[in-house]
Amino acid sequence: MSVGLVLLDLDGTMLTGDKRISPATYAALERAAAMGVQIVPCTGRFYGGIPQVVRDLPFVRYFITVNGGNVWDRQEDKVLYQAEIPVERGLKLFDAMDQLPVIYDCFVDGAAWMARANYERIDAFISVPKDNEMVKTLRTPVEDLRQFVRQTGKSLQKTQMFFADIDLRNAMLPRIRAQHADLLVSTSLVNNIEFTVPSASKGEALRFLAAHLGVAVADTMAFGDMDNDRSMIEAAGIGVAMGNAEPCLKEIADCITDTNNADGVAKALEKFVFA
Repeated sequence: MSVGLVLLDLDGTMLTGDKRISPATYAALERAAAMGVQIVPCTGRFYGGIPQVVRDLPFVRYFITVNGGNVWDRQEDKVLYQAEIPVERGLKLFDAMDQLPVIYDCFVDGAAWMARANYERIDAFISVPKDNEMVKTLRTPVEDLRQFVRQTGKSLQKTQMFFADIDLRNAMLPRIRAQHADLLVSTSLVNNIEFTVPSASKGEALRFLAAHLGVAVADTMAFGDMDNDRSMIEAAGIGVAMGNAEPCLKEIADCITDTNNADGVAKALEKFVFA
């Protein structure tokens, strides 16, 4: 096969633990791009929440954001694909999450929003320092999240909740999936559960972008480490789980590479693209 499209999750995959792109990974991505391979960051973040080091990559044209809910062509400054939660369905999710011991947010119009009362409790619910910092930095507090969503009138790109008790999150995940079977329920952090519409998955975005670019799905490659990467790992011609990936991802991957802190992306590209 000849790989023509490479999708990369960011946190725990393309990025090291301190949110850098290692020199070896940068060099490998640059080399692949020079060969004509499309390099596409694929993240649960909204575009403005993508680290600047990724947004500054000169060889990247396309970005997949909010777990596949948006595909953006930076060169044309145009959204190519969009799949979002209708307002009323999002408000029903808020009702359900209000009954749980969680805090929650939502992504609307390319930004993340959280009720101020929840924002002020972030420290009690997110103990991992890098996750805590990311949520505090990227969420904008509003007094009343429901009122804000109703006033904007715009659909929700994603909504997610955070559990202080990780064991409770794990125990409740199957039940929440059953209760919200009309939505795609996934995880991207150790203590979160997030919701998108089923057509907003990284796998669907991979298939869409491959068709848009005229690349056979069999000639695609995807890298990931968490549950929200599952659909693209399954969809890609070569699905690569990082060495630090969750066990459930390693079980379905075509290949397991080294960790994000040990140039796992570069090593897999060397094996499958440069060989």
